[in-house]
Amino acid sequence: MFRTASLSTKLIRIGASLLLVALASISLTLWVTWQLEGGAAAVNEAGRMRMQTWRLASAVQTSLAPQELNALVGLFDESLVLLRKGDATRPLFVPWDGDVDVKFTQVEKLWAQRRGQWLARPPLTAAESVVAAEEFVKAIDALVLSIEYQLSRLTAILNLFQFGMMVLAIVGAVVMLFTGYMYVINPLGNLRQGLRQVEAGDFSTRIEVDAQDEFGQVAGGFNRMAATLQSLYGGLEAQVAAKTQRIEAQRARLAALYEVSAFLAEANTIDELARGFAQKVRTVMKADAVAVRWADDANQRYLMLASDCFPHDMLEEERSLLAGACACGSLRADARTRVIPILSHEATPVRKCARAGFESLVSVPIRLQHRLLGEFDLFFRSPVTLSAEETALLDALASHLASALEGLRAAALEREAAVGEERALLARELHDSIAQSLAFMKIQVQLLRTAAQREQPDKVRSIVDELDVGVRESINDVRELLVHFRTRTNTEDIEQALQETLQKFEHQTGLPSRLDVRGEGLPLPADVQVQVLHVVQEALSNARKHAGASHIGLEVRKGQRWRFVVRDDGSGFNLNQVRGESHVGLKIMHERAARIGAEVVVTSSPGQGTTVSLTLPPHPVALGRPVAQEGVAEPARTPVTLI
Repeated sequence: MFRTASLSTKLIRIGASLLLVALASISLTLWVTWQLEGGAAAVNEAGRMRMQTWRLASAVQTSLAPQELNALVGLFDESLVLLRKGDATRPLFVPWDGDVDVKFTQVEKLWAQRRGQWLARPPLTAAESVVAAEEFVKAIDALVLSIEYQLSRLTAILNLFQFGMMVLAIVGAVVMLFTGYMYVINPLGNLRQGLRQVEAGDFSTRIEVDAQDEFGQVAGGFNRMAATLQSLYGGLEAQVAAKTQRIEAQRARLAALYEVSAFLAEANTIDELARGFAQKVRTVMKADAVAVRWADDANQRYLMLASDCFPHDMLEEERSLLAGACACGSLRADARTRVIPILSHEATPVRKCARAGFESLVSVPIRLQHRLLGEFDLFFRSPVTLSAEETALLDALASHLASALEGLRAAALEREAAVGEERALLARELHDSIAQSLAFMKIQVQLLRTAAQREQPDKVRSIVDELDVGVRESINDVRELLVHFRTRTNTEDIEQALQETLQKFEHQTGLPSRLDVRGEGLPLPADVQVQVLHVVQEALSNARKHAGASHIGLEVRKGQRWRFVVRDDGSGFNLNQVRGESHVGLKIMHERAARIGAEVVVTSSPGQGTTVSLTLPPHPVALGRPVAQEGVAEPARTPVTLI
């Protein structure tokens, strides 16, 4: 029960016990002291009785008056009564015991016998009074000795109690120290030691609980706390390890995804793309073989684009696989990444995989914008399961593969469209320049044949001169086209390309030219630069053909709206006599400017030269291909303004 009591209960019990012992000791000491004080007063009173006895003897010898003798006898009677009854106010009482009681009784009897003699008439003689007094004093002395003996015993008891109280004080101090150590200091020390071990990282430390007091409860709470910390720390280590493992797995997946994505971005051909993808996916997933299959245009068969470590005897058989003929091949819109256990599957084509030693097959559909394009298959020679993260990785790889293949396809279509556009452009250039010159020369040849048949030599010479001029014009047009198509732009600044164009123009025509570039502006996109360059070249070509100028100037003003101005000091022409759709050069410039949303302004008058201005919009971009596609209208043309 003492072990189950609380600390406060223990301390109260020990303190109360010590207090009771101390109170008992103090009470006993006070009682003994009271007894000693009363006994000392009784010895005093008894000594006074001896004095009274000798006073009686002296009074008898001196023959005092009877009244005085009666007074002395009365005092003696009072002393006896006082000794018998005691006086609590003084205090005064006799420490009665058997011997003291006997001695006091003897004194009373002797006094009762002698009392009348002291008052007798005639009084006692001197010798008789002395004998009576000595006898009485002797009895009183015996009483005093008996009382003193009792007082000596009480003094010894008092001394014993004082020694006992000293011993009790020492024992109380020892008990308090022992109690404080056992129930306070020692538990606190154990708690402090336990806390130090916990601070040092030893969560397995425990404190022995040997009582159910406050410190026992604290020790129990400490043990529970340490157990909880140990559990949390152990769980935290496991969680950190698991989290680290997951992070490492995610890092590996991201690294694999980045590596495959980087490879897909650098591949130039479908064959290179598919083969490299198969190798990298097999390495990432630690598969034993990989096959990349693509659906044909009719969505009836899977065509094998590439494979890695795929059995050769199965490669030829599955190069073209009918959709739905195998457990892995499916063109369903809801197809998902799945694991196919080969050994437990009953499909005949899967048995071929089993004979090749494969046990598991992972089928991953390849989609692009919810459109199923094909799938790639991973073959394993052991059972395999996929986590959600691995499934997401395979789906992401499939999506990247689809995007890369679609990118190659789009790039091929773009190259094809670019070639077509260049061919159309070349055809228009030939049609608008050389073809018309050749048509003119064809007419002149027919006229020449007619003149020759009619024997008109003057007309023949005139027609031959016209043919000579047409041939030279055609040669110049061909050279001009070669200059146009060999000129390249710079994606950072168009100034270099313009400088090269003017140099080639000077070399071809012998006319001096000047380039003036001012202002600051954002670089023009490459496709916009191409169109600007062709408009400038067309303006220079028109100046060569029609202006008869002696100097050409090209001004470039950079800014939010770029502006290009070609000036010549030629003969000029009347704008009212020219229509944009009928003039070949203006038509070509019109088409070029329309592609980038620019505006062409031609200013000319007879004898004042010609100025061609090209002003770009704030953020010029190519509006699209010049040849209209099915379902797509041609971009609106920007009209040419003639001033």
